[in-house]
Amino acid sequence: MLYRKFGKTKREVSVLGFGCMRLPLLQEGDQSSIDFGKAKEMVRYAIDKGVNYIDTAYPYHGGKSEIFVAEALKDGYREKVYLATKLPSWLVRSREDMDRLLGEQLEKLQTDYIDFYLVHSLHKETWSTLKECGVFDFLDKALASGKIKYAGFSFHDDLATFKEIVDAYDWSFCQIQYNYMDEKHQAGTEGMEYAAAKGLGIVIMEPVRGGALAGPKVPPQVKQLFAEYETKKSAAAWALRWVWNHPEVSVALSGMSTFEQVAENVATAGKGLADSLGPEDLALIDKARQIYNSKVKVPCTGCAYCMPCPNGLNIPGCFTLYNNYAVFGSRWQYDSDLDESEKAHNCIECGLCEEACPQAIPIRQKLKEIAVAMSR
Repeated sequence: MLYRKFGKTKREVSVLGFGCMRLPLLQEGDQSSIDFGKAKEMVRYAIDKGVNYIDTAYPYHGGKSEIFVAEALKDGYREKVYLATKLPSWLVRSREDMDRLLGEQLEKLQTDYIDFYLVHSLHKETWSTLKECGVFDFLDKALASGKIKYAGFSFHDDLATFKEIVDAYDWSFCQIQYNYMDEKHQAGTEGMEYAAAKGLGIVIMEPVRGGALAGPKVPPQVKQLFAEYETKKSAAAWALRWVWNHPEVSVALSGMSTFEQVAENVATAGKGLADSLGPEDLALIDKARQIYNSKVKVPCTGCAYCMPCPNGLNIPGCFTLYNNYAVFGSRWQYDSDLDESEKAHNCIECGLCEEACPQAIPIRQKLKEIAVAMSR
């Protein structure tokens, strides 16, 4: 196992972290039915092989993930790892809520302290609410009491908001979505470099984009591309190696569902040195990226010249999430990330957006297409 410095904390973390949000289930479709036996075997195998970063969160597996992690870390395993979990920001309505939720998490995790505590899933709205509720005072006191050792945040919004949050508090680390398809998505490469330059440890979530860059979801052309390359690696291994190639990255989280995935990722992690991919390797991944991008339905650059929509649509958001659906076959983000009023079916066809669009996109036509596709 390889290890890297975790930003200003000076701790050393394994390049592979175990994300406990996609654990094996006893009953398909029931996220709360964790197969404790199989999952514990997987987590302990990873720890025995050198993984020392275990990540969970309040809502994972219907609230059962933290309970599972407590079980998996018994018998001396708690002392072998850094434990990370997250304050569910969307449940906070007052300063007291934060203390209550942290106390509940400590109890579920059967521990006196959490090594790396994140404010979960920050975006403009939750960030505003948390500041009003006194999140800085909460973190200061939780750190002073020893209930948490280091404070960080996970993030889902635009680059400007990310930089604002980075600069707002003396964070030790942050967690962002990053993979070879998401260089400019949310915080992206620029945000990662910005945070790293300020001494923050960088945790990467979705390095394989929720499995979309590995396994059965990989397009046949990409599978063939990797199969014909002189250096043989699985699609998952290429995705992870691309993330680890960036020296700013401290740890990449993988939500592993089978023992085989754990074994493969642990083996891959042993080769995940920074700057270890050559020009030919990076060119290969660029070709894979181009194949994925060829499936994009709307050539939107996200410039937002079309905004604001007089009827409240989030036009760039609709296009981004529709493209994600077209490329990766998953529509859950369209359902979850947009308010009902922001979705494509609310278009009144006024045409103001098309007058402003520098890409000459037939926006009204595309919104109709999205409304039909996403209603299925």
